[in-house]
Amino acid sequence: MLTFGEELTGNDLKKWADWSVGFFYWSPSISQVYAELKKLEGIGFVESRVVSEPGVRGRRLYAITESGTEAVRVWSREAPVEVPVLKHGVMLRLWMGHLNDPERLKAIVEAHIANVEEQIRRAELHAEHADNEPAWSFPVMTLRWSVRYFQAEVDLARELLDDIDRASEEFAHVAERDRLGSPLPSSPGRWKNVEENVISLSQGSLSQGSPSQGSPSQGTGDM
Repeated sequence: MLTFGEELTGNDLKKWADWSVGFFYWSPSISQVYAELKKLEGIGFVESRVVSEPGVRGRRLYAITESGTEAVRVWSREAPVEVPVLKHGVMLRLWMGHLNDPERLKAIVEAHIANVEEQIRRAELHAEHADNEPAWSFPVMTLRWSVRYFQAEVDLARELLDDIDRASEEFAHVAERDRLGSPLPSSPGRWKNVEENVISLSQGSLSQGSPSQGSPSQGTGDM
């Protein structure tokens, strides 16, 4: 945020995070913002100054330094592309849907849809209000992406309403339950083999597609 050419307070950074990167990455607490600013200033990536006005408490403004800008630029250009980490509370509750009933699960999904639709509205609103500032062209682009992402989430959630019925019908075939009502699997411990089987299948797919499986002359002969 400091690379956009303005001096900002910690509160400014917090507010900006809430309506921008908070839609797709993370919105830190105000204490985390100031803790990071202190660290960044300590290593010379940002610098600060206090601005005082008559009758008003002084404000500490932060600006990025040349070395800080270079550090962010290097990270932006060269850092490995990470797989997004999904932390989906609603899906976790559906994963343990056997502890609930279908209608309550659907109510949870409907509440989730309402929450996401509100996120769509907020992201659209922020994008529209920032659209006339050329310096924010890329942030606005990410807000537009956030709108599409949340819409896809709504579409997926609506499909879950039918999926819950199908899962409930299948779950009805559980043969045994323990004294607490929890389902007893027909093959106890089967989950332990899942990762091993997936790894084995993945390695098999890689070996079949590996160029080492055939020489160039064999490939030419097949054409």
